[in-house]
Amino acid sequence: MAVASIDWVKVGLNLGAVTGALLSGAIVNVIVMSLLKRLAPHSRSYLEASVVLHCAGPLRLMLPLLALDIVIPSLAIPSVLSDPIRHMMGLLLIFGVGWLMVRMALVVEDVVTEKFRIDVKNNVRARQIRTQFAVFRRVFNVIVVIITFGIALTTFDWVRTLGNSLLASAGIVGLAASLAARPTVENLVAGLQIALTEPFRIDDVVIAEGEWGWIEEISTTYVVVRTWDLRRLILPISYFISNPFQNWKRQSTDILGYVYLNLDYRMPIEPLRQELTRIVDASPLWDRKTTVLQVTDATEHTIQVRALASAADSSRAWDLKCEVREKLIDFIQRQYPQYLPRSRAELDGKLEAHVFAPQALPEQEIAASNSSDGTI
Repeated sequence: MAVASIDWVKVGLNLGAVTGALLSGAIVNVIVMSLLKRLAPHSRSYLEASVVLHCAGPLRLMLPLLALDIVIPSLAIPSVLSDPIRHMMGLLLIFGVGWLMVRMALVVEDVVTEKFRIDVKNNVRARQIRTQFAVFRRVFNVIVVIITFGIALTTFDWVRTLGNSLLASAGIVGLAASLAARPTVENLVAGLQIALTEPFRIDDVVIAEGEWGWIEEISTTYVVVRTWDLRRLILPISYFISNPFQNWKRQSTDILGYVYLNLDYRMPIEPLRQELTRIVDASPLWDRKTTVLQVTDATEHTIQVRALASAADSSRAWDLKCEVREKLIDFIQRQYPQYLPRSRAELDGKLEAHVFAPQALPEQEIAASNSSDGTI
């Protein structure tokens, strides 16, 4: 039996053409990336730098494959080899396109982040746009991945045959799949509801599960809340649809902070009100909008005084509360220590102060301070 001789010249030409096509695609990729890198430092837009950062990988895969796809039809390769090669190239191109679409979504997100900054005042609109885009981008990524794998599977003949045979049991399979994927579907739907109705946004201050913190991240299935002590509270995104929560930055960032003090009935209010005005006037945390001091309650033992002041956001409001509380207590201790809360009993028909402390100390030094405050 005669053995067919190998035409090494043809093999060499084919290998040279394939190598040349791959090198050409790689060179084109290097040129494109180099031009974008040169343009990025001189451009006011973040687009060029973001394309280089996110799209270099997909383009590095796709451009050589496209060049090879152009060359292969002109090569004299047996169909036994050319068909598997072209099939593999088609699969790589399909995944390359899906990869590129996912990375392009990151490019758009970078541009949106650069244009709509949240580290400035009056950032409600910016947080709205970024929250919506963050949710839509993740849903888009899920759709791209599903479509990419679906298209890739249809390139196999056995998949099409298997699909035809399963049409009869499609109802049972669909029911089982829907039950298994119900939590994921619920979270996806909840994510779309949050993007459209906007009950909260990125960087909103919320109270959820009794925890106070900022919305740090919104994914397709969960939300990350950064608490005040830098812990991370991970909640399913459907939680915010089915459970009540507080949002302190829903319409604006400014907020009122208040401090409660329990004082003796004889405490004069006007000097305390003047001291509050002096404290907030000297504080850079006050936004110059609201400051009020009122007696909000009177019990059988003490009166309750509420000092209220406004701030530009919740962080400043918290610091302002602490500052007002400390300085008001210091003012009362220095100027009116005899009017701190105390318990009294009437003996022999006369109203006398009765304190739970050693009798050897002066009355002003043994007054029991029971000041308390509220939290926002």
